Amino acid sequence: MELNNLTAISPIDGRYRKQVAFLGEYFSEFALIKYRVFVEVEYFLFLGDKKFFKLSTAVKQQLKDLAANINLEDAQKIKDIEAITNHDVKAVEYFIKEKLDVLGIGSLKEWVHFGLTSQDINNTAIPLSWKHCMEQDYLPAVANIQQHLQQLATAWKAIPMLAKTHGQAASPTILGKEIMVFTERIANQVRLFSYTPYSAKFGGATGNFNAHHIAFPNKDWVNLGNKFVDSLGLERMQFTTQIEHYDNLAAHCDSIKRINTILIDLCRDIWTYISMDYFKQKTKAGEVGSSAMPHKVNPIDFENAEGNLGIANALLEHFAAKLPISRLQRDLTDSTVLRNLGVPVAHTLLAIKSLEKGLGKLLLNEAKIAADLENNWAVVAEAIQTILRRENYPNPYEALKDLTRGNNAITKASMHKFINNLSVSDAIKEELLAIAPTNYTGVLAEF
Repeated sequence: MELNNLTAISPIDGRYRKQVAFLGEYFSEFALIKYRVFVEVEYFLFLGDKKFFKLSTAVKQQLKDLAANINLEDAQKIKDIEAITNHDVKAVEYFIKEKLDVLGIGSLKEWVHFGLTSQDINNTAIPLSWKHCMEQDYLPAVANIQQHLQQLATAWKAIPMLAKTHGQAASPTILGKEIMVFTERIANQVRLFSYTPYSAKFGGATGNFNAHHIAFPNKDWVNLGNKFVDSLGLERMQFTTQIEHYDNLAAHCDSIKRINTILIDLCRDIWTYISMDYFKQKTKAGEVGSSAMPHKVNPIDFENAEGNLGIANALLEHFAAKLPISRLQRDLTDSTVLRNLGVPVAHTLLAIKSLEKGLGKLLLNEAKIAADLENNWAVVAEAIQTILRRENYPNPYEALKDLTRGNNAITKASMHKFINNLSVSDAIKEELLAIAPTNYTGVLAEF
C-alpha cells in the first residue's frame, strides 16, 4: 500500500500531518541527513581554520552553501550510498568527499570525518536539531499558551467563584486567580527547562580523542573539541564514552513531561467547569457536537489535548529513563530510541493547538457562577468562626459546624439569623453580616 495521509500507520503522518509537517525540518530522516552534513562540513571548515590545511574563501563559501542547501535529491544520493555501505554516517562522509572532488579539492578529502566516530556526528547533529526545535517552535508554543492564560486570568480577575475541594463547596475563590495558578506553574517549569544546556559528545571512538592525539600529539584536542562544539551553540561534555550520556536531554524530556502534566491538569479543570455550566462554548456553523444528540457541544478540544499529552508523556518517560543507560562504552539502543524523538514533540504541539482552540471557544456563564455562590452560603462559616475566634467567642468552630455540616438548607437568611442570635456586640454582628460568598475571596498577589 502506497504511503499517504490516509494509509499512514501513525496519525502524526496521517490524520494530523498538516498540523505537524513543519517538524520534519527537525526530526525526519531528511532532517537528520541535513544536520549530519552540516556538522561534517562545519568540522572540515574548522580544521581548515585551525591551519591543518588551507581553503580559499571561495571554497569555504561553496561548502557552506552545500551544507545550507541540502535538498531531497542530495538526501536520496546519500541513501543510495548507504544502501551500499550499510552505514548512514559513512554515507554522508562519502557524499561530501564526492563534492570535494567536484570542487577541485579532492586532495583534502581525508580530512572529512577526520578522527571521528559516527556518534561524534550524531551526538552533535541530533542535539542541534533538538535545540532548534525547542527554541523556534516548542518554547514559543508554550509561551503562547501561557500568554493566552494570562489574558484570560486578567479578564476574569473580578469574577468570584465557588471553589471545590474534594469535589465539595469550599471557600470562594477568583476565577482569574485559578487560571493564574497554571500560568505560574508553566512559567516555573519553562525556567527550569532553560537552565538545562543542550549538550553534545565530540571526542572520537571512546571519547578520548585517541585517533586525533596519535596523529597530532602536540595539539590540544580537548580545547579544540570544546571550541568546535561551542561554535555550534552546544556544550561539549568533557567525559563520555562513545556516545553522549543524554542526561541533559533526559532532563529536557522530564521538563516537557512536567509541563504536559500541568496542561493535562488544566484540561481536566476546564472540562469540569464546562460540565458545571460555568463555561459555554462558541459554536461554528456546520459543526456537529454529537452524532446522536443535536443539542450537545462536546469539549473535544480539551479531550483531544489531554489524549495527546498522555501519549507524549508516555514516550518522554521512556526517553528519560532509557537514554542515559548504555552498556559499557556503547550499545545501539539509543539510536533506535532517538529515531522517535520528534513523536512526543508532535503530540505535545498537537495538544497545545487543541488547547488554544478550546480556550478560544470559551464563553463565561456568569449567571451560573453567581447562582452557585448564592446557593452555598455555608461556605462563609469559615469566615464567621474565624472572626469569632479573634473575639475569643467560646467554641466558634463547633457552633458553625453544628449549624452547617450536612445541612443543605443554609441560606443567607438562615446564616443572618444565626449571626443575629450570637452574644456579640452590634459592631461585630455588622461585620459578620457584611460577609457574603461573593466577597469572601481573600487577597491575592497582583496579576
